[in-house]
Amino acid sequence: MEKHMPKPDEYARMVKAASGRSKGWKNIPLAFLVGGAVCAAGEGLRQLYLSAGLSPDWAGAMVSVSLIAASALLTGLGVYDDIAKAGGAGALVPITGFANAVVSPALEFRPEGMVLGTGSRLFAIAGPVIAYGLAASWIYGFIFWLLNR
Repeated sequence: MEKHMPKPDEYARMVKAASGRSKGWKNIPLAFLVGGAVCAAGEGLRQLYLSAGLSPDWAGAMVSVSLIAASALLTGLGVYDDIAKAGGAGALVPITGFANAVVSPALEFRPEGMVLGTGSRLFAIAGPVIAYGLAASWIYGFIFWLLNR
């Protein structure tokens, strides 16, 4: 039996029929508001850490750690998915989206146990990114060290 392959114009009609209308008028402002809220929270934390006496470098590092921890916690509680549905790219592009991408796959395997389930899946998505970043930083650092001896 030969399978029928749609012609390009037929395919375009099928795609148009299956796709809903774009809700850009709604999604873009929500992404802007959610992303702005993440940035505002980050700046608020930065000011808090600076007022506590941390140096600007340490305050920046603590903001990153705090946003990652908050995102991981909200993902574990099931709240972050709702924020991401509403805010789209505004929730997924900042560092909070990265933390969500690390934690989400691990939660699906909770029934398999802490080590073989959650632990083994914790870096399923973000692991290659982390591994590449670490390898690249070692290589760049070594080259920098060689050039500046």
